Amino acid sequence: MTIGIDKIAFYTPNYVLDLVTLAKARGDEPDKYTIGIGQNRQTVVPNFEDVVTMGANAAIKIITADDREKIDLIIFATESGIDNSKSSALYMQTLLELSEFVRTIELKQACYAGTYGLMQARDYVATHPGRRVLVVASDIARYGLSTSGEVTQGAGAIAMIVSEAPKIVSINTDSVYMSRNVSDFWRPVDRQEALVDGHLSTDIYKEMFLTLWQRYQLKTNQQLNDFAGFAFHLPYTKMGKKALDQIINEATLAHQQKLTHHLKASQKFNREVGNLYTGSVYLSLLSLLSYATDLKSGDKLAIFSYGSGAEAELYSVTLQNGFENHVPAKMTQQLLSKRQLVSVNQYETMFKSQLYDSHININSNAVKDTKLFQFLGWHNGERVYR
Repeated sequence: MTIGIDKIAFYTPNYVLDLVTLAKARGDEPDKYTIGIGQNRQTVVPNFEDVVTMGANAAIKIITADDREKIDLIIFATESGIDNSKSSALYMQTLLELSEFVRTIELKQACYAGTYGLMQARDYVATHPGRRVLVVASDIARYGLSTSGEVTQGAGAIAMIVSEAPKIVSINTDSVYMSRNVSDFWRPVDRQEALVDGHLSTDIYKEMFLTLWQRYQLKTNQQLNDFAGFAFHLPYTKMGKKALDQIINEATLAHQQKLTHHLKASQKFNREVGNLYTGSVYLSLLSLLSYATDLKSGDKLAIFSYGSGAEAELYSVTLQNGFENHVPAKMTQQLLSKRQLVSVNQYETMFKSQLYDSHININSNAVKDTKLFQFLGWHNGERVYR
């Protein structure tokens, strides 16, 4: 049975900050952000959006009546959870009007949980032929104003439907993975912004990628020339290049050029959105499929997923016949092109306006006359959505 990603969609809020503008406001050289980090813009989140609304706004693009009949399981991956007890997947179930006869679960392990969710979805479909799983990876990356991590903020959600006979990619059973207790990034429950050691995180990311690549080769006998491209977890786009540079010389010169070209294709969407934690590697995959026009069915792509703290996995997917007809390239490009640019002052105001105190009945700045799902605010300690 061939199992994989049948549909994929992306959503990010409608507000965006230009990082050249931010660099000037912070007294930094713009090249530090656009070249050194490899980012052009980052999504800004209004207080009427959160991981639930972003996930639902992504998923509604791909769910059909047939999916509603066949989805048995909703897996919601996030490190920006809204409740220490109740799963975000439950809110998704309600907003998307899915059956009550489904499992709803939330997963957390930094930026890695989306990959674990995808693997669990594949295994579920393997034992439940004909059924489908909705996997959502939704996050808001917050490091604080005028901090070293400010330039790697962002937000968004990836929604994927996993099924047999997938239209886009099959998920191969060749994973290698590892975990190590490392203090490179974490967020205690009493903090809204993460704590991070950026240099250590980069070092561990590179080390785990190289270790897993070598382990993968031993397990599968695959070589670098066997892959048409890579999708990397991209907290910032330069990170993927740093990883690939460690092994690029293993390929022929012609293939090195191909991999480099495809790496740039895989970075395009992420450069315009910023960091979205659990969804980052799958936005990179979506970007690769959208911009690498020479990919063909049967090509194998490597996916490297990393979550600080730290856990990583390397595996491959295979492009299916006609995959290009099911990749929402134009839809995603239009979503990004229509966003509203905000000033640094507007961005800072929105950053400070988030509604974290459940003890206060308060309305968000939700807008009227929209078809999008929104967080309306708090009422008697409960989050209210429409």
